[in-house]
Amino acid sequence: MNRFEQSFSALKQKNKKAFIPYIMAGDGGLENLVERLTVLEKFGATAIEVGVPFSDPVADGPTIQAAGLRALENGTTLRGIIKEIEKARQVVSIPIVLMTYLNPIYSYGISEFARDIQNAGVDGCIIPDLPIEEEDIIVSEFEAANVELIRLVTLTTPLERIKKISSKGRGFLYTVTVKGITGVRNEYDAELTQFLSSVKDVSAIPVMAGFGISTKEQIDEITKYCDGVIVGSKIVDLFEQGRLSEMEELMSALNQESKV
Repeated sequence: MNRFEQSFSALKQKNKKAFIPYIMAGDGGLENLVERLTVLEKFGATAIEVGVPFSDPVADGPTIQAAGLRALENGTTLRGIIKEIEKARQVVSIPIVLMTYLNPIYSYGISEFARDIQNAGVDGCIIPDLPIEEEDIIVSEFEAANVELIRLVTLTTPLERIKKISSKGRGFLYTVTVKGITGVRNEYDAELTQFLSSVKDVSAIPVMAGFGISTKEQIDEITKYCDGVIVGSKIVDLFEQGRLSEMEELMSALNQESKV
């Protein structure tokens, strides 16, 4: 079993749901990445998604775009992030997922990237601008390195395509909860709960809901229909503002046994 399978299996045995926080590497200084990963594990994270700053982040909303710009202004590089994750692996035991676009991987070199993130202890990679029709350019390298390609589905993805996507890999299925970019939202499409239920029915791997989730109330409601949540913009804001007690309180929302 890989770290994903171990983590989700442990949650299932305890009848709990997953919480995966997102942070932007280099926001607040790359030297703080190990500390932030450690804090998130301490607060109960199931896994951690680490964003790679990029000049053209097409899936990211204003909060994460701003965090990426701060990280780039701090001189953050992909190689530097990987080195810090390698350091973090000495103290962090939960899965670590890199979120990056395809261009930085191309620039790095696909084979070298796969090798280096494997050596650093990265468990998975999210590449939002890589459709399954084109993933052959990278998936064999990831499989050889035992790195999971974490795939995404959206509200507009047909059910047959969801079945196809969810049949691949042993990580989790990133289920986008909005029609648009990341960012805190106050409400969701009425079709969301039915969509999550449908995805859960057909998916061979755990279903994680992400984009726009920021409150305990949203977490409580959404996790009735899936295996857990990914929270990004809210976590980024709380780190930037130093509101760690609020972050711990938000993440504790799933520390109680699920009633579902």
